[in-house]
Amino acid sequence: MEKVDRRKVLKAGLGLMAFPPLLSACVPRAGSGYSLDFDPEQYRSATAQVGNQSVRYRAYEGIVYVQKPVDTRYQQMNLYIPEAYFEGKSIGNYDAQSAPIFLPNRVGGYMPAEPGQPGLQTAPGSSGSGPNAILLALARGYVVASPGARGRTNQAGDGSYTGKAPAAIVDLKAAVRYLRHNARRIPGNPERIVSNGTSAGGALSALLGACGNNPDFEPYLKALGAAPARDDIFAVSAYCPITNLEHADAAYEWQFSGVNEYQNQLPSPPSQTGPSFPMPHAPVSGSLSPEQIALSQELKALFPAYVNRLGLRDASGKPLSLNPDGTGSFQDYVAAFLQASAQKALEAGQDLSRVDWVKQQNGRVVGVDFDAYVRALGRMKVPPAFDGLSLENAENELFGSNRDNARHFTRFSQERSKVGGSLAPAEVVRMMNPMSYIGSPATQTARHWRIRHGTADPHTSLAIPIILATRLQNAGYAVDLFLPWGVGHGGDYDLEELFAWIDQIVAAG
Repeated sequence: MEKVDRRKVLKAGLGLMAFPPLLSACVPRAGSGYSLDFDPEQYRSATAQVGNQSVRYRAYEGIVYVQKPVDTRYQQMNLYIPEAYFEGKSIGNYDAQSAPIFLPNRVGGYMPAEPGQPGLQTAPGSSGSGPNAILLALARGYVVASPGARGRTNQAGDGSYTGKAPAAIVDLKAAVRYLRHNARRIPGNPERIVSNGTSAGGALSALLGACGNNPDFEPYLKALGAAPARDDIFAVSAYCPITNLEHADAAYEWQFSGVNEYQNQLPSPPSQTGPSFPMPHAPVSGSLSPEQIALSQELKALFPAYVNRLGLRDASGKPLSLNPDGTGSFQDYVAAFLQASAQKALEAGQDLSRVDWVKQQNGRVVGVDFDAYVRALGRMKVPPAFDGLSLENAENELFGSNRDNARHFTRFSQERSKVGGSLAPAEVVRMMNPMSYIGSPATQTARHWRIRHGTADPHTSLAIPIILATRLQNAGYAVDLFLPWGVGHGGDYDLEELFAWIDQIVAAG
């Protein structure tokens, strides 16, 4: 491969330019669709304050990242680059050639998401004040590329649906290809792309990292006119990923079966101008019906066989499995992550004396009562938690078709459907699960992973992120998994720790 001094290329192509701001950094060309070549002339200059630091950057916004987009409102990307890199300067250990490229998405509930912008925090579970991840990343010297993506509610003028699976992951892969295609024109190291997302966005971040360059997605990318480049990435940050959907119902009941009271929050339609995360209404409480209790028991019974098929092992090589009743070494393994979280909270000065599921001795956490933890956490969703029998859930809409708003994605629910719902094709369901691609041939999976799921988050079973992390570890990938104490469903709540992790893995190479 030809060796290119990217410092000289970037200086020649970008460093001397200072053009007036325009609305979009990408315009269609007659007869050929949108250009895949980054235009360095169309940007606006901006300055923001992060603590005592003045952050100057160039904003290239509204970049359509495919030649033949279906919906330009969402198939676009915002690119933010520290001004220092156009002046031949460095920020910390980074310069125009070495800076990592931070790739945060704003997807929530598998809804369509517009690109993010520097500003205040808006991710679910974040404080809602202070600089957001994009702004803090710029202050740290990262190049930031925030892609939008289609989602389950996108429709064309004729009423057909245009954002059903696998549209969202195809869009994110196309955005990565655009960055790689323009590696000589855009500052930052395309071999150090780090994705970030929360909830469904966390699931897509994980999927993006798992399925790099896999040929399953090639027909979809070609149909959009994606750039002819690689789409593997360096690292993944995933907060509370709502993933492994075809096994998530069984995992949920493995954890919550026997807890028959629930408290849920029905989402309202997302804001047209605000974040892509639906905002909750008042809590809705209730009790499971006899039919739902029976469904819970049936689904729980399916989970041990799934876990046992995976052949997972802990860090010492000990096999992880479940007995037919749901107990076993895998349950103990999950409980150990809760114990580690409680211990860290105790060391940070939190009083856990009233947490009855935490066992303490001589100032140390020596164990947890997993069943008591589940009862204290409480059930949020009724069974089936994801593949609703009346096609009522967001995930049912995710797996709809261009004409069907919603479909089932498990045979369990399709066989019990109350509305005669059809079953999504198995290959489409597989394409939305990162577990499908870990160790898959012709796939370049990200080397580094950081997964967070709060101990107070009942949106999916703890088993889901733990299975993903363990499968990755067993395959030889570097994984940082932790369950933050008392944290609910949210992300970007520990940005300093996240960016310290990114700096560490980038330095390690």
